[in-house]
Amino acid sequence: MKTITTCVHDIIRHQPFLDDAIARDIVNFSGLAADIQSEVEAEMKKPVKQGSIIMALRRYAPRRTKINMRHLRELGDIVVRSGITEYTFLNSKTIIANKARLLESVKDQTGVYLNYSSNYQESNILVSASLTDLVQDCFKNEVHVSVKEELSSITIALPKNSSQSVGLYFYLFKLLAYEGIPVFEMISTSNYFAIFLEKEYVNKAFLLLNEIKQ
Repeated sequence: MKTITTCVHDIIRHQPFLDDAIARDIVNFSGLAADIQSEVEAEMKKPVKQGSIIMALRRYAPRRTKINMRHLRELGDIVVRSGITEYTFLNSKTIIANKARLLESVKDQTGVYLNYSSNYQESNILVSASLTDLVQDCFKNEVHVSVKEELSSITIALPKNSSQSVGLYFYLFKLLAYEGIPVFEMISTSNYFAIFLEKEYVNKAFLLLNEIKQ
């Protein structure tokens, strides 16, 4: 049976910003109780007093994220690239062959950007604007899900052993979210992490990420 306490704790656990603020002891419980009261009442399907919510908040034990700030200071070079187009296609029996055609066509080209990824349902291609005609030709018989032009990427060299750093990506995305910067797409490898943004957000995001290293 769900209680007010478990209901309140579930709400907080699914809102990392609130969880983080409570961990830092900078939240006014009265104000927060008033803010989430309607959500708690909807979950409990009955009226709930703010005092009961405040008591539940006082019992909440936030999980402190163990972020190693030294690893953040060790982020490497930041490279910005503009003029990127993203294509998304439904997977098909022919899409792998068309991918091979695309790779064969660009193998001798230098200075172009191409990234290909897929899951069980869709395939995603990020390319320099100069390759858009080629992509459209290679995949002309595939089902287009979406096309997004004029994206920019910010690529960051990750510190050594970054895969063992708890909260690294959480911290980066939290900073971007606090500043109202939407991330359109992201990819990562063992040594590099890239986010793709609409061009109006690139300068702000670059300055923000560069400040982390200082």
